[in-house]
Amino acid sequence: MKKTCLFLAFCLIVLVVSACAKTQTETYVTEEIEGNVHAYSRLSDGTWFCEGQNYRYRLEISGTLPNATRGITFVYLSNLKEISFERAWKAAGLSSFTGDYFRPEEAILVEWRAD
Repeated sequence: MKKTCLFLAFCLIVLVVSACAKTQTETYVTEEIEGNVHAYSRLSDGTWFCEGQNYRYRLEISGTLPNATRGITFVYLSNLKEISFERAWKAAGLSSFTGDYFRPEEAILVEWRAD
């Protein structure tokens, strides 16, 4: 009788713990892209991965630099929903003020191209 009660208590604890356990869906790489600045990956949950960091958005930001005759496009992986063209070109290393650069958890430049 005592063994039966212990066995039932153990089963109940196992059921409670397994029911409360958080289920995680496994994400996997669906596409690997070789950017001209950094290689990066698209994940199965729609997010992006680069340099050990996950990002929610892939932004293509186009415009013309001051005094330039051709346009340029910067591709950023970002956790920010929007990035202005001015902030993009400054953060791409074209500003001497390091306060213009993004922190790694905010955004990372993965590609750029002249239009």
